[in-house]
Amino acid sequence: MRAFSMCSRCSTARARSTTLSSVNPNLVRAVPPGADAVVPVPLHRSRERARGFNQARSLATHLGLPLSDALVRTRKTESQADLPAERRHANVRGAFAARRHALIDGRVIVLVDDVRTTGATLSACAAVLLDAGAADVRALTAARAPLKSASAPVLV
Repeated sequence: MRAFSMCSRCSTARARSTTLSSVNPNLVRAVPPGADAVVPVPLHRSRERARGFNQARSLATHLGLPLSDALVRTRKTESQADLPAERRHANVRGAFAARRHALIDGRVIVLVDDVRTTGATLSACAAVLLDAGAADVRALTAARAPLKSASAPVLV
């Protein structure tokens, strides 16, 4: 999954997102009943430009619901993958905002990201969507990464 997230070859990564959603029908089945739209976790402009695509958006397009770019990343943050768990919430605090004309008021939103580790990014985005009027926000990720413990040995 990390290779998918960090892949700078857009065509390879897009193919992987299609494969993930078609090989793993649990992604589509996990969409909660009554959901109105999917909102991918946005990347900062510079990170998306460097990568060539947004992996969360690629996954979201395969879920069978209207896609909404209701969120925008307002500032560049350090990569969450490079941070210890205790710094991740502070890293994304205030990094997201609702787009001014996003149609989310009263809607049930499925927030999509590629990987969940601590849930810091998903929590920050969900808080913004709820503050902007969403009735409910549910998170859906393609993978769950285990937390790395400082005392655990690193296997290579």
